[in-house]
Amino acid sequence: MQPSTVKNEKAQREFKGEVVGEAAQKTIRVLVLTKKMHPKYRKQYVRHKTFAVHDEKETAHFGDRVRFVECRPISKTKRWRLIEVLSS
Repeated sequence: MQPSTVKNEKAQREFKGEVVGEAAQKTIRVLVLTKKMHPKYRKQYVRHKTFAVHDEKETAHFGDRVRFVECRPISKTKRWRLIEVLSS
């Protein structure tokens, strides 16, 4: 067998959400909603979480839908990097 030329890369988690805050420089707060199903009662419910996302060019604004991925730690709370603004 030939050795693989593809480097083993860690799978990056990726989320889509809505910007709910942009008070800090180069940082946005993004709200992500996920639907889950209760294991016993089989009812769907919504969970939410807010992420601190690094926005280098400050392109995202309040209310925008954005896509972001996991990255190295940038600060105490930022471990996510903005990929693109989906809609304004």
